Amino acid sequence: MVTMQDVARRAGVTKQTVSNVVTGRVGVRPQTAARVRAAIDELGYVPNLVARSLATGTTRTVGLFVPTVGTAFYAELVEEVEDALEEHGLHLLLCTTRQNGERARRHLAGLTSRSVDALLIAGDRDLLDHLPLLADARFPVALCAWETDAPERFPVVTVDYERGGRLAGRHLRELGHEQVVVLAGPTHARRVEGFRTAFAETGGTLPDGAVHLVHDPSFRGAFGAAREALAAHPRATALFATRDVLATAALEAARTAGLSVPDDLSVVAYDDCPAGSSSRPALTSVVLPHARMARRAVALLLDAVGGPELPPRRLTLPPELVVRDSSAPPRPHSPPHR
Repeated sequence: MVTMQDVARRAGVTKQTVSNVVTGRVGVRPQTAARVRAAIDELGYVPNLVARSLATGTTRTVGLFVPTVGTAFYAELVEEVEDALEEHGLHLLLCTTRQNGERARRHLAGLTSRSVDALLIAGDRDLLDHLPLLADARFPVALCAWETDAPERFPVVTVDYERGGRLAGRHLRELGHEQVVVLAGPTHARRVEGFRTAFAETGGTLPDGAVHLVHDPSFRGAFGAAREALAAHPRATALFATRDVLATAALEAARTAGLSVPDDLSVVAYDDCPAGSSSRPALTSVVLPHARMARRAVALLLDAVGGPELPPRRLTLPPELVVRDSSAPPRPHSPPHR
């Protein structure tokens, strides 16, 4: 096994200099640090993380909570957080709640007794009632992609979800759509409210009956909900989906019903997963700043590691609307759906 002394000998420096480069605690001249890193790469040296933790009092590990990695949104968020941490020589400890409140509680309770330097909680499902478990945590905690009202004691980096709904609503109204159906996840009240506001601001009305809540997040559940919604609103010329999986399921439901998108039915999505831009037709979608949100949240935590407690503040990032092929003006005198 390659040791730190082996690296020091190859780089022509002291063992302490190698330690300073590995831990980053003490500044080392760039030329010397480059020589040490070259020796590390050449010899394949892997630092002993346990020994380093004991010596420095840190683990170089950040915990990340997400509801699931089974959706494109959270999978991309995890990758962005991991990339940002790796750039600072940090490691990721990933926990998933899988939309199970008891599982979330167990993970949070266990994490407070483990050695992590910071914790990032992405998404507000299953965790809100259990955040008091972090009251005595000895590491900084930040929230990310939080859609409901966040506890004031934690800093938050999130998105203006209501603005995203307004962008989608205004787009459809500007195209001339009046009869619209909405497929919404149960936690997406702000997206729906923004969409409803856009209709009101442009002289339209979105009836309560136009909003269909989808409790089954799978494609199969979304497909069934989309078919029912289209059948219940035969004169609808557009559909707004608050998640991409709902939108892709709506595309399939429309095809099954013999409808052409966007000629018979425009579809606007939310989240902009890779499958949406590659679907046929490509989905018009509200795009969330995954990378920027993840990196700003990581930056917040890194500023607080070993320093003062994070101040309770909220950073809200704006979404954007990307217009693709799934939305168009309604055809004159479009026949009702069958």
